Amino acid sequence: MDKRRQAVWMASLAAMLTSLTLLSGCRTTDERKPDERIELLVSAAVSLQRSMDRIGEAFEQAHPDIRITMNYGSSGALRQQIAEGAPADLFISADTVQMDRLADDGLIARQAVLLGNRLTVVVPADRSDNLPETLEDLAAGEYRAVAIGDPNTVPAGAYAAEALRHAGLLETLEPKLVYGKDVRQVLTYVESGNADAGFVYRTDALLSGAAREAFTLPDDLHAPIRYPAGIVKATAHPEAAARFFAFLTGDAARRIFEADGFVFLYSPDGESS
Repeated sequence: MDKRRQAVWMASLAAMLTSLTLLSGCRTTDERKPDERIELLVSAAVSLQRSMDRIGEAFEQAHPDIRITMNYGSSGALRQQIAEGAPADLFISADTVQMDRLADDGLIARQAVLLGNRLTVVVPADRSDNLPETLEDLAAGEYRAVAIGDPNTVPAGAYAAEALRHAGLLETLEPKLVYGKDVRQVLTYVESGNADAGFVYRTDALLSGAAREAFTLPDDLHAPIRYPAGIVKATAHPEAAARFFAFLTGDAARRIFEADGFVFLYSPDGESS
């Protein structure tokens, strides 16, 4: 072999070795080390926190290769985060409006109604007399501050505003309304005594030790309370997300949701994509 051909051969060999070295350091998104866990980020309405914490733990025990990280907040704020490109693998909203907005924008791959709930009025736990029994009772002078979630971003607040409007009381109570960023903040206002009454989900009222349920609103005063769950189309882990979605809609999760007071509504016939 002459010197020129030998130089060409050596250059080709060096290029091939360099390519192999680079390739060995690269992995596709589906590949991971044996001890590396997939992380799923679940954005969920804050009213689901107690249930979802336990469901996440139960899922991880059954699927040790997947870690669940929860992101709680008001449904409207979470929807906006996803719409603006924030990472999320699944979204669980406290109403269908926020989920439908993402679906209409083509950001949801698969969804179904998961749960139902009831809206209730709570008062501080140490209040034992003259408890309100109807929405009209909140107009009394002794109820100076009534907490409600921001209707623009908090589904519980939107349901409450709809009920007050339907009852012809929204304008009457408007000067008394104190707005919270989510339903848990509304509950905190009542528990701390900073509000004389507040609108929360019945599941939140059942968990509180510092607030008590006064009455539950009739269902015909507002739209049905529905919690849809959906897989975000941009998820980097579609198979793992599908596994968690299946767990959410299965018997183990149903038992946890029902123990916390939710109504389990999932049906395979109700799925859409």
